[in-house]
Amino acid sequence: MIRIMGELVPCSNEPSDNQELLDVLRAITRKGQFETFEKNHELDFRWEIPGLGYYRVNFFETLCGLAAAFREIPCNIPTFEQLGLDPDLKRLAMLPNGLVLITGPTGSGKSTALSAIIDYANKHRRDHIVTIEDPIEFVYENEQCMVSQREVGTHTNSFASALRVVLREDPDVIVVGEMRDLETIELTLRAAETGHLVFATLHTSSAASTIDRIINVFPAEQQQQIRMTLSQALKSVLSVTLLKRADNKGRVQAMEILHATPPIRNLIRDGRVYQIPSVLQTNRHMGMRTLDMHLTELYEQGVITRETALHAAHEPQILASKL
Repeated sequence: MIRIMGELVPCSNEPSDNQELLDVLRAITRKGQFETFEKNHELDFRWEIPGLGYYRVNFFETLCGLAAAFREIPCNIPTFEQLGLDPDLKRLAMLPNGLVLITGPTGSGKSTALSAIIDYANKHRRDHIVTIEDPIEFVYENEQCMVSQREVGTHTNSFASALRVVLREDPDVIVVGEMRDLETIELTLRAAETGHLVFATLHTSSAASTIDRIINVFPAEQQQQIRMTLSQALKSVLSVTLLKRADNKGRVQAMEILHATPPIRNLIRDGRVYQIPSVLQTNRHMGMRTLDMHLTELYEQGVITRETALHAAHEPQILASKL
């Protein structure tokens, strides 16, 4: 099967058997990776076809046998203009410190949006950028910045172990591929709190749920302190999703944008995260918006259909009345 504009369609009548997939796995993995798959029954890695492209690959075992997923990574890092991102977001790449979160479900374009921001920083700052990824996706050439890319499993044992030593590596900008667990989240917050600019991704669907997720992963007795830390360190949350275009010529990214203004910081500190959507709705002039606000814009511009907008909306009944 191949995914075209978000939907799976058959690409062959000939199913692959276990042996064929095992031969493929042996052929495209580095030393030790096949043994890791045999031990863990799953393997995630980056695969390059020189001159053609890069792929994020996952081999896994299922009830029906061996399976694999190949996700294409563009050879060239897309620009803000190519992605249709708000030009105002370029300023996030130039922040002196703080925490910027890019969130969304798997396959929503988090890594692509983040790569455009990091690439802009690479071209306009004179700093040291350290990335911690699993696996490495986009490859950055040293431009105005020096970029050190570390891959979990190849150059470090885990996100947490890399974050524990990253401050000794003289970074100015730190990129955390995914905040997976309490220790990684805690170390990421600490790095942002100590005067570094930190970018990280998270599998959440909105700005408010992102903040709730970070706070609730900690024990109850720590949560008030984490609210204080997060309210001070957070700069922005970008929550993204990919939608099919109305003209069937590709997909477009819808984005909810939160910037940590004083009212937002107060809501986080006081545990009133549920009020954040209301603040986003009334602060469009400050570059903020809810996902449903952006869906309305895309629909009115004819970029997406009404059905697509309602399917992606956080509050489809309210959006339906507006459309």
